[in-house]
Amino acid sequence: MSQLEQLELQAHREQLDADVQQLVDKYLAIAEWDVPEINEPLAVALIITAIRQALDRVEQASPTAAPI
Repeated sequence: MSQLEQLELQAHREQLDADVQQLVDKYLAIAEWDVPEINEPLAVALIITAIRQALDRVEQASPTAAPI
């Protein structure tokens, strides 16, 4: 990744972190609706794992993804 792309990404890193946190919170809330006595730490860990797997699938499906 060139310097320009790194600087641009850095400018948005806080928003990216906040967006991912909101995604985790969204799916945790959905899980809590379905299972009120949910083990929250375990649910968060499972959600984060699912997000990582989804990111891997998105990366693999992207024809323009270049190695970093």
